[in-house]
Amino acid sequence: MKPERLVSFLLRIGLVSVFLYAAVASFLNPNAWVGFLPLWARAIIPANVLLFTFSTYELVLAFWLMSAKKLYYAALFSGATLLAIIIQNIGALDLVFRDVAIFFSAVALAVMSREKK
Repeated sequence: MKPERLVSFLLRIGLVSVFLYAAVASFLNPNAWVGFLPLWARAIIPANVLLFTFSTYELVLAFWLMSAKKLYYAALFSGATLLAIIIQNIGALDLVFRDVAIFFSAVALAVMSREKK
């Protein structure tokens, strides 16, 4: 296996594990996760609907990353999602500081998977 393919696989596994864990955990224990949703969003959409929708999005994103189809775009969506999580929860930096490293993993995957023109 070429080193680039192995690195891509390892980055995808890392990102998938994060999105998959968060989605499944929020389905199993929504009360532990609903507090991470932005207040402004909960004011517009009921918290349980918002959490279910976001968790479903995370599952779709995890499966998309594993499929490696249009990987550049999957990595961009992953990075954008993580950046939004970081920004919305910057007050809880003691909890989301790990997301900064995960964000840069998504950026690295996007850079690696960008097709040469």
